[in-house]
Amino acid sequence: MSHDTAQPTTSNPPRAGAPAPGRARAITLAVVLTAELMNALDGSVVYTALPSIQTDTGASTAALQWIHAAYALTFALGLITGGRLGDLYGHRRIFLTGTAVFTLASLLCGIAASPELLIAARVLQGAAAAAMVPQVLATLHVTFDEGSRAKAFGLYGTVMSLGSVTGPVLGGVLTQADLFGLGWRPIFLINLPIGIAALILGLRFLPESHDRTAQRLDPLGMLLSALGLLLITLPLTVGGEHGWPTWSLAALATGPLVLVVFVFQQRAKTRKDGSPLVVLSLFTGRAFSAGLATQLAFGLLSGAFFLSWALFMQDGLGLTPGQAAAGFVAASLGEMGGAWLAMSLVARYGRAVPQAGALLAAAALCGYHHLITTEGTEMGTVLAAAPMLAVGFGLGMIGAPLADLTLGKVPHQHAGSASGLFNTGTQLGIALGTALTTVVLFTDISVGTRGPVMATAFAGSLWSVVGTLITMWALMLLLPKRTRTS
Repeated sequence: MSHDTAQPTTSNPPRAGAPAPGRARAITLAVVLTAELMNALDGSVVYTALPSIQTDTGASTAALQWIHAAYALTFALGLITGGRLGDLYGHRRIFLTGTAVFTLASLLCGIAASPELLIAARVLQGAAAAAMVPQVLATLHVTFDEGSRAKAFGLYGTVMSLGSVTGPVLGGVLTQADLFGLGWRPIFLINLPIGIAALILGLRFLPESHDRTAQRLDPLGMLLSALGLLLITLPLTVGGEHGWPTWSLAALATGPLVLVVFVFQQRAKTRKDGSPLVVLSLFTGRAFSAGLATQLAFGLLSGAFFLSWALFMQDGLGLTPGQAAAGFVAASLGEMGGAWLAMSLVARYGRAVPQAGALLAAAALCGYHHLITTEGTEMGTVLAAAPMLAVGFGLGMIGAPLADLTLGKVPHQHAGSASGLFNTGTQLGIALGTALTTVVLFTDISVGTRGPVMATAFAGSLWSVVGTLITMWALMLLLPKRTRTS
């Protein structure tokens, strides 16, 4: 735990670092979680709308890919810088700025007349989300006291899970509804009233806080971190679609080297003027380092498993998209149940809660493997979806308390930087997990394989997911035994 005595500077609305009045805290929670929900939805809402977008705009296959990738890449690249901007210039100020730009970008997405304009608007939207999202955890961290922080972070985990699972469903519903004859455009325009409400309430109720020990940005650090992450995330995002060309493999090899240079540059910057982009002293905290590694593994697991599972449901079992959606609903309900249970237990039992969730999810996946190998492609919708209640429950028990266990002891003045790193771990994990689907699922089969062969390949891929869950259980031994100190 840091012994830094610097305290966050604050101004009205409620003073950060001390419990805010109950009503103000409730509204603060609603505002920042609404912003997080907008981001979670917009990361996946385009999936089911892409055919309609292609028909309406004449977008090529490559353009459709970039409509999603432009947001995901810009978001991942900007999270570290976005977190540090909040520490330097105020979490409230950067949150409101990011929310305003995100809302404007959503409008631009909704009125885009060409694929090029839509891609450009998605870039702006991703950059705004990278400024907005790190302030969510940072604001929760400085607004809620130790006794209520676990529930706030638990709700954050629930919203993240709910948004990512609900996004494709919402995109399909809004597109099919063809509201006011707008087709796919309401998937973005729905953000306008939500974003405006978040801005109005945020101006009134959000607390302000920042790190007064750092005085300036670190442009070289920003460049190195963005370059290193780009060299890793770009090939992971689009390399597989092009058969892993030479440039993608070269980028993956170079990216980690650039990040090593970045770390050395950050050490030098810390010694020189104390204004690095990343506060490296955060990594001296065992809970933060272990939590970050666990979150990276959690993102990897999510990226690999849910994509493979969606392919199994449709290509392996021959279910329609609507029938397959029942499985996602089951997983979502399970995650919400697990998150609510974890929120009530984590203050007393600490790391034992997400560890129990990891073991539960691993056991449920072992049972799922047995079910697939015995029932094969005759499972049907109910048998395919029902086990996901238990899997989702276990994952919810991990995701909900992990932010609290990782960030709970981070000094308030470094909350933005820590939140940016935490969210970056999630995005890198998802990108890596999605790319690893090629290894864990398509080692012995090709894309488009259907029937029993696909089912067998998916069943085999479950062992890598179970192994990741066991690794996460071991990493969580380094998290706090409990969060309540009294």
